Amino acid sequence: MRQVPYWQDSATPFAGAAPGPVAGDYDVAVIGAGFTGLGAARRLAMEGKSVVVLEALRVGAGASGRNGGHLNNGIAHSYPAAMERFGAEKARALYRAFDDGIATIERIIAEEGIDCGFRRSGKLKLASKESHVAGLRRNFEAVHREADPDTEWLDRAALEAEVVSDAFHGGMLQRRSAMMHMGRFVAGLADAAVRRGAVIHEEAPVTARTRSGAGWRLETPRGAVTAGQVVLATGAYTGDAFPWFRRRIVPVGSFIIATAPLTEAQIAGSVPGDRTFVNSMNIGNYFRLTPDRRLIWGGRARFSARSDQRSDARSGAVLKAALAEVFPQLADVRIDYCWGGLVDMTADRFPRAGQADGVWFSMGYSGHGAQIATHMGEIIADRIMGRARANPWEDLPWAAVPMHSGKPWFLPLVGMYYKMKDKVS
Repeated sequence: MRQVPYWQDSATPFAGAAPGPVAGDYDVAVIGAGFTGLGAARRLAMEGKSVVVLEALRVGAGASGRNGGHLNNGIAHSYPAAMERFGAEKARALYRAFDDGIATIERIIAEEGIDCGFRRSGKLKLASKESHVAGLRRNFEAVHREADPDTEWLDRAALEAEVVSDAFHGGMLQRRSAMMHMGRFVAGLADAAVRRGAVIHEEAPVTARTRSGAGWRLETPRGAVTAGQVVLATGAYTGDAFPWFRRRIVPVGSFIIATAPLTEAQIAGSVPGDRTFVNSMNIGNYFRLTPDRRLIWGGRARFSARSDQRSDARSGAVLKAALAEVFPQLADVRIDYCWGGLVDMTADRFPRAGQADGVWFSMGYSGHGAQIATHMGEIIADRIMGRARANPWEDLPWAAVPMHSGKPWFLPLVGMYYKMKDKVS
């Protein structure tokens, strides 16, 4: 079993990083070479701005290369609850922002010729208990009526053509959802940004920032740059040089396993629908097939802010047991990959984007960033250039998490709470 992300291991790595020291004066410095940062860098470079991207490790090393491979449309929250909190018009705008995010990815893939297996697969949100059916059905009815008519409710009998398991009791199908190979897309996006004129430095973590005239000086172990504007696109991997954001982002581990390639008979007997799937538990699981027919199975296996070989292996054992419980017919399938990564959670699980603490930013995707991050990078880039562009998150208040300075000591307590909720729901 390889303890590396499948997406990184099965993609040609980005090879266009700038050699030599980090130096120069730029219009914009982007911190973080994931979907958000690269989306912003490509857009800015296309418009003639001088852009440098500073990546602490390698392109796609963070959440953009460590996720479950889903591009799920619409908010993951209860839609009736969003309507109650924000009103009907705002809830609809938040929902459709994720639809727009997938459309942006689809457009960029076509514009840049990125070979990443993008496909509008549709997503199934599955009721894991009979007691969950009524609530999920109410959510479907609100979404279908108010925001997305391209949805369908599937009862338990109809699910048999989609997912072969006794674990599910109904489901909500959202047809606009998609999937792609995340490693190939992030490498292709980085290649596109460089072709458009951006400079990307890998192994260049920002260790300090100071004012330089009307802009900023950013220090790295390999040198420093100055820039008129800064885009912070680091999510759960935000460093100590940005404490304002660290107090508002809770890094939470998310863990994933990938099986050996399944036979067509095994697929027909488990996930014949070939969609993205997610269940309705608070500590839930998500799964999909890869282009080479592996089953990727992920979830919040443990409430931890650590992702290393020991932590990932422990979480992988939890995930393997959960996979066997839902699909006993796959219990003996070999596990080829096990990895983890950090998710940038906000207290209300809605993203935040705009300007704060002297920088532009977009983060807090709360486990649903793959479908919206590239789109938000483009929006931030357009705002930097003075263009009127709707930012659905900029008017959401963002208070610091009480007693949190960047290291979430309280995660085990949160995990206990959600485990109890899953038992009694």
